[in-house]
Amino acid sequence: MTAKAKLAESNFASLADMMSAYAEEAVRMAWSEHRQRLDLSESSVDLLEKILDGQSAEDLEFQTRLWGSYFGEVIRRRFAGEWEFSQYPGGGVAAVPTLLVRGSRLYPLVKVYRRLTLGEAENLPAFYKMVTARLGELPPVN
Repeated sequence: MTAKAKLAESNFASLADMMSAYAEEAVRMAWSEHRQRLDLSESSVDLLEKILDGQSAEDLEFQTRLWGSYFGEVIRRRFAGEWEFSQYPGGGVAAVPTLLVRGSRLYPLVKVYRRLTLGEAENLPAFYKMVTARLGELPPVN
């Protein structure tokens, strides 16, 4: 069974558990398929950008979930955020995984989808720096 199928068939206890499982799979795939060591650190956002720069828009839903979960977990861990489902502003009716951080809602999966479909203009490290500036330069949460 592929990792994609295994994740798709899993029953997760919570959204947080699902996002964590996809992020863990992203770490595994980053190494096995791209020889990049993702470690959920801030510096790994640059490596994630390299991986996404070489991705085609194939299997967009899975790639968005995989890499978006990873990107979201980096942010969540840095700022002690929480996952929830909410509607993307101006989006359709479907709720999407959203990070609630210090009163702000962030949509890392939407950002990764835009990076995959719109290209370099949706640069993840630049977005991460903007998020860090807006949320404040507090020390990392352990």
